[in-house]
Amino acid sequence: MAYLAHTAHYQFLGLVMGILGWILTFCSVGINEWRLWYVSDDSVITSGVAWVGVFRACFYSHVISNMAERCRFMAITDSFLPTDIIVTQILIMTAVVMGLFSNVTAGYAMRKVYFGLGKRRSINMAFWSAGTLYMLTATCSYVSLFWNVAAVLNNQTITFPPEYDFPPAPMSQGVGSGVGVGIGAASMIALSGLLFLTYRYPKMAVERKAQASDEPSTHLADSKPRVSVGLRSISEDREESNAKAGEDNPAFELQESP
Repeated sequence: MAYLAHTAHYQFLGLVMGILGWILTFCSVGINEWRLWYVSDDSVITSGVAWVGVFRACFYSHVISNMAERCRFMAITDSFLPTDIIVTQILIMTAVVMGLFSNVTAGYAMRKVYFGLGKRRSINMAFWSAGTLYMLTATCSYVSLFWNVAAVLNNQTITFPPEYDFPPAPMSQGVGSGVGVGIGAASMIALSGLLFLTYRYPKMAVERKAQASDEPSTHLADSKPRVSVGLRSISEDREESNAKAGEDNPAFELQESP
């Protein structure tokens, strides 16, 4: 069944995109520039721009740390965090974990096709499972990403504690590079999911299996009459020879007659 490998070229491409998308999703978590806060007071934030990511809030300042980047960690248990940040932390980490399982399942499905392992139902189930996991991963990423975009467009603020040295509210906000990387990664994962969900086991494989299973029975069916015919002819020959052997000898009959 090596020919099955030729039916999964697009799915192999989907696996590659799924792995790259998962790596980019993991990278987007570490990027601090999800929200760009433009502030008017540059007495502390001398660059005039602060960055709010998923787990950290950072800015540059030469007043506090000699132009070094100053960052503060944002935990999910912090009471000042808004709902969108908390949901983003949960969903984006769920997407990272689920993306790992998606790639493992997709690799398992490709292995079954390339090595011809399993039957039609098991192979289809492996591809559908991988596609479903990819789509769930992309959904988790999209929800967290676009919720942050909506917060930026509505200029929603975050009430940071005083030790964070953030202003009460930004003058304006912008979408950072972390969101762009996340959207690109989620799109790659979603495309991978569609490719895996559209895979169909070829009908030709089923027909060839049926033909292969019918050939031995047909051969036996054809051979049986031949054997019976051969046996029948042998028995008939034996009967004829026995009959000939049992006939009276004409010379003997002549001797007995007076």
